Amino acid sequence: MFDHCLYFNTTALARVLEREWTRAFKPFGLTPSQAFMLRAILVRPGLLQSELARELVISRPTATRSLDGLQKLALIDRRATGGDGRECAVFPELAARAMHDDLDAASGAVTARLKQLLEPEQFAAIVGSLKQARAAVV
Repeated sequence: MFDHCLYFNTTALARVLEREWTRAFKPFGLTPSQAFMLRAILVRPGLLQSELARELVISRPTATRSLDGLQKLALIDRRATGGDGRECAVFPELAARAMHDDLDAASGAVTARLKQLLEPEQFAAIVGSLKQARAAVV
């Protein structure tokens, strides 16, 4: 019935992928959203909240809520930038830095498994097509 529906098929895929990454990040006590955000912060310490939202393609309020959760877990520190007072730079705490390699490995294991299931070339083509589609409709 919905074989040619972009919404239905991408949403169904998103639910499957959400379960995969939920299992991967559960040992860290993180949701996939929190884990991907933390990984971005670990790679680019000092990122502004607005930059982080753009990088993750989420709204600023969504970024703020996710950062609130990471801060409650004592994984990040927000520092005022001296600008307008609403913008903060985000830095990983020691506990986050300690789990960096393990977070990357957990995500890498899921990616490797998906590449094996889909074949590496097909995996790359799907990711590329999804990025192009996202850019076209934004």
